Amino acid sequence: QVQLVESGGGLVQSGGSLRLSCAASGLGIIFRLGVMGWYRQAPGKQRELVAAITSGGIENYADSVKGRFTISRDNAENTVYLRMNSLKPEDTAVYFCNYRRTGLDLWGQGTQVTVSS
Repeated sequence: QVQLVESGGGLVQSGGSLRLSCAASGLGIIFRLGVMGWYRQAPGKQRELVAAITSGGIENYADSVKGRFTISRDNAENTVYLRMNSLKPEDTAVYFCNYRRTGLDLWGQGTQVTVSS
């Protein structure tokens, strides 16, 4: 069974940090061939891309998180991470990981991140 499972969300004060993890199972060796992304969706808003990392390690970030968030991947563990520093209340959302490759577009169930002011 192919699935993505996020973890690491929670409640944190403004200025704090969290690290999200997304473990992919069932993909085997092809995990390293796909683009991994983190998206978020706040109440009443559309889902938006936060960060992505290609199979070659090229990173891309939304302007709102540049300099604060870092995406990384461990192909040996089939896991992608999102390190979030200097969190702001506007970062509050459900965070989803995504795996994308030709013929595959997979989503996790999401993990809640809440930043209190």
